[in-house]
Amino acid sequence: MTIYALRLAIHYEFDRPTGAGRQLFRILPAEVPGLQRLRHARVMLAPAPAERVEFTDFFGTRVIEVAMPPGLTELDLVLEAEVDRIAPEAALDISPDLADLASHIAACRDVGATSPHHFLAPSRRIPPMPAVAGFAADAVKGADTVQQAVQALGQALHDAMTFDAGATEVDTSPAHAFALRRGVCQDFAQIMVGGLRSLGIPAAYVAGYLRTLPPPGKPRLVGADAMHAWVRAWAGARTGWVDYDPTNACFARADHIDVGFGRDYGDVAPVTGMLRLDGSQTGSHSVDIEETGG
Repeated sequence: MTIYALRLAIHYEFDRPTGAGRQLFRILPAEVPGLQRLRHARVMLAPAPAERVEFTDFFGTRVIEVAMPPGLTELDLVLEAEVDRIAPEAALDISPDLADLASHIAACRDVGATSPHHFLAPSRRIPPMPAVAGFAADAVKGADTVQQAVQALGQALHDAMTFDAGATEVDTSPAHAFALRRGVCQDFAQIMVGGLRSLGIPAAYVAGYLRTLPPPGKPRLVGADAMHAWVRAWAGARTGWVDYDPTNACFARADHIDVGFGRDYGDVAPVTGMLRLDGSQTGSHSVDIEETGG
């Protein structure tokens, strides 16, 4: 087990004073039985909101909802949390053959948040993508089991695409990012989700944080860790869900910290909502994750 101290800072500046608005924040580390435990968390907003409530959405993600007063020229949010994270143990691949997965899905009668049935159809941000489907079909040739197919597609996307923070924006479609063969973790994850679904593998988009390590001999920079995204694929009833990070070509490890999951980025975007603006805005965020024990 690894214990992490996590700090997220988000800052907005507005060209002109804003009108009133309502915002939703999905930023709190999740409770994942057997994998992740949230020791404590504190979220501070400045200026203070006119109203603040918390709820849990259908997929189990904790949401902070705030009503912001008019007249804002700046908005700061700071999250401080401490998280226990256990690295998933490497296990034998007992997932079914890819050709048999459809019968396993049909036998599943669960319709709760983690049911594979919610994650097989196209979603608003991840529609059918013929080019991605063709790429996925080629990538998994030779893969026998579902888990092998997940790894093969993730590795193929990692090899085919270049991480480029300037190539895409938050609303760039995964089909466009795939055509560019460039993007960020959001693009890698949504493309892989679409590819897995085209193969008949239920797949979810996972949002969280990633603990990064500096090059050997270099100090770790405060704020250099990142908000991150990866993929959760259903590999049959006995295996359940497996998490794969196509940006880094690996199954999720102890340095992946879950916030939540959904059908696509829209279900787990860290900040959504409405704020009345008459002018432009600028924003920044930083994440710092420090190992404090284990």
